Amino acid sequence: MRPVTLDDLVGQEHLTGKGSILRTSIEQSKVPSMILWGPPGVGKTTIANIIAHTLHSPYFQLSAISSGVKEVREVIEQAKQQPGTILFIDEIHRFNKGQQDALLGAVEKGTITLIGATTENPSFEVNSALLSRCQVYVLRALQEKDMIKLLQQAIEKDTILNTSKIVLKETEALINISGGDARKLLNLLELVITNKPASSGKKESNDEIDITDEYVMEIAQKKVALYDKQGEQHYDIISAFIKSMRGSDPNGAVYWLARMVEGGEDVKFIARRMLIFASEDIGNANPNALLLANATFEAVNKIGYPESRIILSQCATYLASSAKSNASYAAIGAALQAVQQHGDLPVPLHIRNAPTKLMKDMNYGKGYQYSHEGEGNFLEQEYLPDKIAGTAFYNPGNNVRENELRKFLKERWKQKYGY
Repeated sequence: MRPVTLDDLVGQEHLTGKGSILRTSIEQSKVPSMILWGPPGVGKTTIANIIAHTLHSPYFQLSAISSGVKEVREVIEQAKQQPGTILFIDEIHRFNKGQQDALLGAVEKGTITLIGATTENPSFEVNSALLSRCQVYVLRALQEKDMIKLLQQAIEKDTILNTSKIVLKETEALINISGGDARKLLNLLELVITNKPASSGKKESNDEIDITDEYVMEIAQKKVALYDKQGEQHYDIISAFIKSMRGSDPNGAVYWLARMVEGGEDVKFIARRMLIFASEDIGNANPNALLLANATFEAVNKIGYPESRIILSQCATYLASSAKSNASYAAIGAALQAVQQHGDLPVPLHIRNAPTKLMKDMNYGKGYQYSHEGEGNFLEQEYLPDKIAGTAFYNPGNNVRENELRKFLKERWKQKYGY
């Protein structure tokens, strides 16, 4: 079912539709080295194949999971004898810096046209030298209309499926479970059709196979993996993980962590969410939580599985067992609301910068008091625009550390902010 021409490709019209930038490049045989960035199963490999097929170019495909510098250099040597060679590297974000650097010279000289595919943000995962030599094209998750079109094409054109009378009575379950991933959609369709006669105990009249949401869910629950890094459970389980930590339950947290570890979830995704949690849900109630979460993020990037599970567990159980406060999170939310409500309020003159004589003549910085000259390194003055003067955005939480902050603020601001 993999398309071989752009006209057969479903989705990504913003890149491959009539008059689009990538289609124009292909039609003019002026294809640059590129990074295709998008979620799984949306056409990255297919587009690379279409480009090679359309240009009749020598084509090599490597996976960054199983290939290294040796394989890259072998392709480059062959490409020197075959002008116009295209090298497609799947999951290019898994190449380390040295492996990516091995591509630089060949890409810069035009020995190869590199097409890299990644599900991760190339700004973070592809080194800047290689990224600067490539165009980045962003692919989108397939929409419902695209998914339905793929299902219909498979039923009509697949040499095995078109031998049965398949009726798509309902498609919501197929589409929801697939989550915009064409590969998963077609695999699920095949799974459902293959299991239909055996499950029902008899074939439908006239060998008709009716596809319903109820039956798709029945098959999916029995046959589809329990943890799907890109599907609905990905979000359900990370939600359970976060809520367990927020609820101060290290046992729940470590269980949901284990579910993600067992499912092969990206360690950086887990660590990133704990880093956010440490600030959003713990904040100044325990500033060490942010330090540990950041150290965890750095550590798992160096270690990877299986050892990183230990580091993740240490951090998760610590965060779950820590005092909680969302006061800092609430503060920025309130401040943003004030910005949206009042617009760009002017900065009070006394706290403006005055690097030039003209600005000084306009009273920029006039009346500013240098805090360190006051008792306790404090002098009371207004730091907010006049229209919202005296507004308290930060309200310290009721915990040991933030009560100390509240006491500190109350001693200085008296009754101004209500501390």
